[in-house]
This record gives sequence, C-alpha cells and structure tokens, in this order.
Amino acid sequence: MARAVGVGDTAPEFSLPGTGSRNYSLSQYRGSTVVLAFYPGDNTPVCTRQLCQYNDELSQFAQVSAQVLGISTQDVASHEQFAAKHRFGFPLLADVDKSAHRAYGVLGLMDLPRRSVFVVDASGVIRYAHRAVVGVTYRPVDELITAIAAIR
Repeated sequence: MARAVGVGDTAPEFSLPGTGSRNYSLSQYRGSTVVLAFYPGDNTPVCTRQLCQYNDELSQFAQVSAQVLGISTQDVASHEQFAAKHRFGFPLLADVDKSAHRAYGVLGLMDLPRRSVFVVDASGVIRYAHRAVVGVTYRPVDELITAIAAIR
C-alpha cells in the first residue's frame, strides 16, 4: 500500500468535472493557494454545514488569496443541485471514480470517503493536511486561515 501524501509532499495533480459545466485541475491554480475540501456527500447534514460555513467565510479565504475546491464522489448533476440550493461561490468537483480520493489517501473503510482538508501552496506543495477518522466534525475556517497565513 502506498504512503498517503502529507505535509511537505507535492500535491497530486487531478482533472475533474465540476459545477459550471467545466473541468478543474490543480495545475490551473498554480501560483495560488488552494484549499481542497474532500467531503463525503452532497445534502448530508455535516457536509452541508461545512460547505455553508466555508461559503459564508469566502471573504476570509479571498483575503489570503486562497481558492476553495469542494470534492466528493457524487456526479456533477448532484453537485449542481447542491451548489445552487446553497449558492456556493466555489466549485464542487465530481470524483466519481475516486481517483483523486485515492491519490490523496482519503478513502476509509469499505472504500468510503473520509472528510479531509488539504492546503496546497502556490508551488503545489501540501502545507496542511487533515484526514478525519470519524467525519462528524470538520476543520473550521479560522484554523484553515491560520494554516494559510503560516505559509507566507
């Protein structure tokens, strides 16, 4: 079994379809800080709270020039409905084959997604990594902003 990526590693590249009828890749954000928020599922209670909090605090991410990307295994149609319902100001990416989840080591028991967050710096290096053992909580915005500020 391959070692899971972590702080100091180069972030694995991905190209995934997402909201807004387009594809997203990590490399397109080179030169910017990226927050990768892997979440278990659209329209679930904790995921909805997490992504709504990130959306409500998008100005904080903007102040530190960070782009938020939500990633889960649902398809784009599910993401479009979820994003429209909550008016998310950041894209949701569809990793239906779980390739990005595998690359980042965020699959748990029975190949189920684990709530996880990574901060990738402008040069593509992981500077913060958190993989939840139990996905009933999530990393708060202030913790992520502190991690991003520490990069500079």
